[in-house]
Amino acid sequence: MGWLDKIRNGLKKTRDSLAGTVNAMLSGFTRIDESLFEELEEILVMSDVGMETASYLCDGLRARVKAEGVTDPAQIRAMLRDAVAELLTGDGTLHLEQTPAMVLVIGVNGVGKTTTIGKLAANLKAEGKSVVLGAADTFRAAAIDQLGVWAQRAGVPMVKSVEGTDPASVVFDTIASAKAHRADVILCDTAGRLHNKKNLMDELAKMNRVIRRELPDASFETLLVLDATTGQNAVNQAREFQNAAAITGIILTKLDGTAKGGVVLAIQHTLGIPVKYVGVGEGMDDLMPFDAAAFADGLFGDGAGEVDA
Repeated sequence: MGWLDKIRNGLKKTRDSLAGTVNAMLSGFTRIDESLFEELEEILVMSDVGMETASYLCDGLRARVKAEGVTDPAQIRAMLRDAVAELLTGDGTLHLEQTPAMVLVIGVNGVGKTTTIGKLAANLKAEGKSVVLGAADTFRAAAIDQLGVWAQRAGVPMVKSVEGTDPASVVFDTIASAKAHRADVILCDTAGRLHNKKNLMDELAKMNRVIRRELPDASFETLLVLDATTGQNAVNQAREFQNAAAITGIILTKLDGTAKGGVVLAIQHTLGIPVKYVGVGEGMDDLMPFDAAAFADGLFGDGAGEVDA
């Protein structure tokens, strides 16, 4: 299956819900008027795009309709696709130029964080990069074990310690190992909890100090993993973590299992954090770099809203 086919298949539930409803609504209008925009905005809000982002998109469509003199409601779908692509366009590149590059992966338990790290490791290895994993989620022994399973699947080494070890010390050891083996990329797991934000902030701050001291000139990404199936709750999580860490990008998992894929728009618009990867399946190769144009086409391209065979 090709890359674009995976995106389209991964967006099927969201497309059937969002674009399908938009198409049905547009077919009921013979002209473009304010009631059309009001219905469209309601549909977007109900699709987890969020009120602020839905209003932003509809205001842009109103302005374009007026400027171009558009009168056919059927043209709104393509215009919405263009608006979505433009909204989502950002720096989706994973910056790994200065090695060993550090990628700190954060997120609450249950979002697929450890699985995502394993898939990302496999992706980077397939690109010819040498990768080492750091099991810095020492809060749970199960997290260390799970990351070890994914390290084996991806065929990359992992640095670990025992449950309860200072996470910053694991980060230090992982960096030392990466330097010794001239690795290109370090992927570090972190504890997935938000119930005590002060502990989280202190823990992340300490890890960041170690990273900055040991890798002062290296590329450094902090990626937040969010579960697309949680809809607007994912936006709330992103807000909380944004207050605790300098997030450089989002990885949105389980996109294929939800009709709430519209949350991507809310995250990028309201928080200004680019989506860098999306998970569209269970396979090792189903973690894919995010592409704004492909995402918009997957939702609103030709045939959007039709039931796939």
